[in-house]
Amino acid sequence: MGTIINVAAVIAGGILGKFLNAGAVKKYEDSLMHALGLCTLFIGIGGVLSRMLTYTDGAFGTRGTMLIIFSMVLGTLAGELLRIEDHLASLGERIKKAVGAARDTRFVDSFMANTLVICIGAMAIIGSLEDGLTGDFSMLTAKAALDCVITLIFVSTMGIGAAFAAIPLGIYQGSITLLAHVISPFLTEALIGDLSLIGSVLITGVGINLIFQKGIRLANMLPAILGPVIYHLIILPLL
Repeated sequence: MGTIINVAAVIAGGILGKFLNAGAVKKYEDSLMHALGLCTLFIGIGGVLSRMLTYTDGAFGTRGTMLIIFSMVLGTLAGELLRIEDHLASLGERIKKAVGAARDTRFVDSFMANTLVICIGAMAIIGSLEDGLTGDFSMLTAKAALDCVITLIFVSTMGIGAAFAAIPLGIYQGSITLLAHVISPFLTEALIGDLSLIGSVLITGVGINLIFQKGIRLANMLPAILGPVIYHLIILPLL
C-alpha cells in the first residue's frame, strides 16, 4: 500500500506540475532550475555530513571516507561496464515515444533526474521494509508527500518526463516490500546508515548536474549503493 500511495503522489505531482509549466512559471525556468539544483545539492550535502561528521572529546572528525571512495570507484566501474545510464535513457526514450512526447527535448533528462532523487535514500529502503514486515506504511506516506512536491517542481521546470519516474519507483520500492522478509535480517542500522551516506553523495551529484549542467553520468554510479552491502556483509565479517 505504501508504494501505491507513493506512486500515486508522484503522478499527482506531475499533473500539478504540468499545469504550472503551462503558466507563468515557464518565464522563470532557468532561475527555478538553479533553485531546484541548490535545494537538491544541499539535501545531498546535508545527508552526507549527517553521516560523516563525528564529535568526540570536544573535536569534530569524519568517518566513512574510505567507504565512499571504495563504493564510488568500484560502483562507477561496474555501472560503466553495465551501461546503466544508456539503459535508463533508453527506457526514458521508450516511455517518451509511448506517450507521444517526441517534441519534448528534456523528457529523458527530467525522467532520469527525478528517478535518482526519489529512489535513492534511506526512506525508500526503510519505509518499504516496514510496509512489507509490519504493514506500517506511514514512512512511505510521508515520503509520498515529499516526492509529490519534488516531482511538481521537476515537471514545472524540466517537463513531464519527471512524472514517469513513478515507474522505476514502483518497481524499486515494491520489490523491497515484497522481499522484506528475505533481506531484513541483513539490514543492520549501520548498513542502512551507510546506504544513506552513499545515496546522499549521488543526490549531491544530481544537484551539481542541475546547477552547472555538467552531465555527470550518475546512473552509471548507482552500483555504488552496493558498496556498503559488500563492506558490511562480506568484508567486515572477515576482519
